[in-house]
Amino acid sequence: MQKSNKESKEQVNTEIREALEVEAKEIEKQAEAETVTKCKECGTGKSKKRTEKEYKDIINRLSRIEGQVRGVKKMVENDAYCIDVLRQTSAICAALRSFNKVILSNHIKTCVVENLEAGNEEVVDELVDTMQKLMK
Repeated sequence: MQKSNKESKEQVNTEIREALEVEAKEIEKQAEAETVTKCKECGTGKSKKRTEKEYKDIINRLSRIEGQVRGVKKMVENDAYCIDVLRQTSAICAALRSFNKVILSNHIKTCVVENLEAGNEEVVDELVDTMQKLMK
């Protein structure tokens, strides 16, 4: 028994609607995957999910550096000898350089590799620019 023209049209419309819904959901998923929350601090539009271990290591390093800076501030407030202050600021600079090495290493091993595998070669220019700034 053949379906009426009306039933056939309704079935086709239903199939089209369902296909469009599936396609819309797929587009939405792709958009979510491509959407990156803008970094409030720098506005680059990029972010990095870190492992728990990496996150803890970075936070610990920053906390130590923060403590060193507070210590130097207190030294200045207490009229510490200039050379003593300079020695402490030198230690802070060394800690920041070490911090940068860790971040850079993780960046190359994760972000750069993933971007290159995805065909995004702009990440190399970004890395070169950043390394030039770090070497000043």
